[in-house]
Amino acid sequence: MWDRLLVAFLRVGVRTGTIHLTLPDGVTHHIGPGGGPDVAVTLHDPTFSRKFFMRPDLTMGEAYMDGRLTIANDDIRSLITFGLRNARGRKVWPPFKQIAALAGRMKSWSIWNHVGIARRNVAHHYDISEELYDLFLGETKQYTCAYFRRPEMTLEEAQTAKMAHIGAKLLLKPGMRVLDIGCGFGTLAITLARDHGVQVVGVTLSQVQLAEARRRAAEAGLTDQVEFRLQDYRDVGESFDRVVSVGMMEHVGLPHLRTYFQKVSDILTPDGVALIHYIGRWSPPNTISPWFNKYIFPGAYCPAVSEAMRVVEKTGMILADLEVWRGHYERTLQEWLKRFDRNIDRIRQLQDDRFLRMWRYYLQSAELSFSEAHLVIHQLHLAKGRYTVPVTRDYLYAPSNT
Repeated sequence: MWDRLLVAFLRVGVRTGTIHLTLPDGVTHHIGPGGGPDVAVTLHDPTFSRKFFMRPDLTMGEAYMDGRLTIANDDIRSLITFGLRNARGRKVWPPFKQIAALAGRMKSWSIWNHVGIARRNVAHHYDISEELYDLFLGETKQYTCAYFRRPEMTLEEAQTAKMAHIGAKLLLKPGMRVLDIGCGFGTLAITLARDHGVQVVGVTLSQVQLAEARRRAAEAGLTDQVEFRLQDYRDVGESFDRVVSVGMMEHVGLPHLRTYFQKVSDILTPDGVALIHYIGRWSPPNTISPWFNKYIFPGAYCPAVSEAMRVVEKTGMILADLEVWRGHYERTLQEWLKRFDRNIDRIRQLQDDRFLRMWRYYLQSAELSFSEAHLVIHQLHLAKGRYTVPVTRDYLYAPSNT
């Protein structure tokens, strides 16, 4: 019965592309008007259809990870694109739409990332393998969106451009104290210290990131300028001239946005400046994929600008500028996936096949969440003073910053 319902559901709902769906009984159904994408999927699990109607996103991802759903030529991209394009603009009967929206908001507010849970969530993703991230992030080991100022840039060049752009926006002067919230593997903190002569404190909850960051600082000869701590940002007690946070705010969780921005405000000096770079959305508020929340980034939430600003405006900080990056994370994720696939034999020695499928599904679906769905990068430029940040962007494009 459930398989028949799934086929009927697809025949009504598919408006673009074609799916060749082979059910566990061996029968193949060809569904869709064509026009691309064209994808062939085989279901090996008799319970898939029933689970799909209960939790479609989670069921799809888990079935692919487990090998209970296979795709011709392992073409994950086409399958996810097919799903996103046919879900886009789909009309839902108002009561169901309202119920789904309410359930989503309740789930978002239920994510309480107190210190203990935050540590566990970070360890879930980052404390996997010391070598894994080397195999796909590149030399800069930046696990955040690169900035492709020119189309021909390599990943390393684009990551370097991102750090230079952020450094310029922070308006750094030698001797300033900078806090890097969620410092990752330390590259940004080290670069800011080296290029601008500032003192940087980086905080992370990942043991793997902490060890790597400290090693990199020592190799760069900057241990007198850069300090890395295993510390929750909420426990930082000093004041700083500048605060930077790249790719961390989306891991705070909706209930903690006020705490996060208030902390940034509290530790900034009166002439302080903050640059908050995060994954946001140009659509109204919504939850992220349940599969992502369970397997990739527990506790994560990508806020809309309206949600972020509703909190910022209560902290006393001024939104001096808002920059939206479109197209940059897609390219970054494409580069990561290419490198992941290029090093697949070595990664297979570190992780099992289920992990490999999970990680490829993650990287591919993340890319398409930007190119086909609603995600973008936001950079909030915040200040305590009205004119601390220049009133035009000309300073960003001086010869030294190009």
